Amino acid sequence: MAHLTRVDPVIARLIDAQPDHDPRAWLAQLPPMDLFGALVFQVAGQQLSVAASRRILDRLRAQFGGANPTPEALVAASDEALRSTGMSRRKIATLRDLAARFSSGELDEVELARLPDDEVEARLTTIGGIGPWTVHGALIIALDRQDVVLPGDLALRKAISAAYGLDHLPDPDEVLAIAEPWRPYRSLATSYLFASNVDRAT
Repeated sequence: MAHLTRVDPVIARLIDAQPDHDPRAWLAQLPPMDLFGALVFQVAGQQLSVAASRRILDRLRAQFGGANPTPEALVAASDEALRSTGMSRRKIATLRDLAARFSSGELDEVELARLPDDEVEARLTTIGGIGPWTVHGALIIALDRQDVVLPGDLALRKAISAAYGLDHLPDPDEVLAIAEPWRPYRSLATSYLFASNVDRAT
C-alpha cells in the first residue's frame, strides 16, 4: 500500500479516505470458487450487475444440489436446466465449451494457476465468449492475483473519470496508462476505485 501512496496521489487520497476498506470483503458474499467456478460466475455475469450475477449463480448452484457445478456436471446438464438460471443461449454455449475443455484436460486448473496472468488470459480467450474482462475477474476471485486491472469495465472507467477529474470516460487504453504506475498492486488500487464509486452512487 505504501507503494501506491507514493506513486499516485489520487490513489493515496482514496486510501486515506477509506481507512476501514477491506479490498476483498466483497468476496465474502460469494461462495468459495476454484478457477473454473470463478470463470462460470464471470461468464454468467457478463453485462450484468454483481447482484444479478449472484442471483444467476444461486440458481445455477440450485441445479447442482447447492454446489458449484464441476466441468463434468455442467457438460452433462440439459439446456433446459441451464436456461432456467436466466442465462442466454450464448452464455450457455460458452460455458459448455469451457466445461468441455476442463473436463477433457485441455485446460488444467493446476497448470493454469502456475502461469503468469498474460498466459492464463491467452489460453482462456481462445474460447468464444470469454474475453479479458472475464479472465481478469476470475484471476482476482480464484487466484488472488495482485496485479490485475479491468480496463474495459464500465464501473472502473467511471470511477477513474471521477477520481482523476476527467471530463470524459477513459477508454481501455487510457485506463491501462493511468494504472501503469500502480504495478505490481493494480488489483488493490482497482478495489479502492470501485469502493469510491460505490460510495458516490449511494
